[in-house]
Amino acid sequence: MQFAKVYIALVQKAERKERTAAEVDIIICWLTSYTPQQLQEQLDMDVTVEQFYAAAPQINPNAHKITGVICGKRVEDIADPLMQNIQRLSKLIDELARGKSMDKILRT
Repeated sequence: MQFAKVYIALVQKAERKERTAAEVDIIICWLTSYTPQQLQEQLDMDVTVEQFYAAAPQINPNAHKITGVICGKRVEDIADPLMQNIQRLSKLIDELARGKSMDKILRT
């Protein structure tokens, strides 16, 4: 699956709850260590989700603090690193849509 399609779905989810694409970008950049420019380049190159995470400069060292259940599975118990990062991002966007503050979402 192309990351750009996932990105659009994440932004739409946030916007339905009166949050912004800019907040989604901040979350993605926090998790993956992409700069906003690098994130846009990845979207423009139409990379797959797997390529997007493989090229990420670094997964945030605080990503392990993202816990909870997504689709009936605990995020912290997912063995496959790619799937775990996909679910971590989903969890963060869920928190955004539920109205959590950015400080809490970014585990600061």
